[in-house]
Amino acid sequence: MDLKDLRTLLDYHYWARDVIFDAVAPLSPEQFTRQVDSSFKSVRDTVAHVYAADWIWYTRWRGESPSSLIAYENYPDVESIRSAWADLETKVRALVDELGEAGVSRVFEYKLLSGASGASPFSEMLTHVVNHGSYHRGQVTTLLRQLGAPPPKSTDMITFYRLRA
Repeated sequence: MDLKDLRTLLDYHYWARDVIFDAVAPLSPEQFTRQVDSSFKSVRDTVAHVYAADWIWYTRWRGESPSSLIAYENYPDVESIRSAWADLETKVRALVDELGEAGVSRVFEYKLLSGASGASPFSEMLTHVVNHGSYHRGQVTTLLRQLGAPPPKSTDMITFYRLRA
């Protein structure tokens, strides 16, 4: 994996995030925070979880290891998460540029939320971030259907590649 591959993964991740934002934006505040039967309590909590996980990985890359995720309640609506995530995207992209090609294989040491130590190459960590987002985007699709809302457009990676071609 090289720097170009990582940038492509990031492009995909943020494109798919925006597809999900487009799908959840029409929800009423009640629908956005309505308790549902899933891994997280609501659409908001699911989307906020993905953002919070992205944030914690970025924070680890910057040499800190928070002991908890950001509280989902900090994001009462779609725009509050969208804005925070746009700021984080700018920081992540700047970090990738800063690390450059040599940073692709750089091993970062960190602590998990449990306090256990971890160490991973940057390329594996960033791939995990994107994969984690894909997993939860699928959950959001299911939750939207359960709420009677239209599902998002496809967030399949092949769709992303086709749109870029």
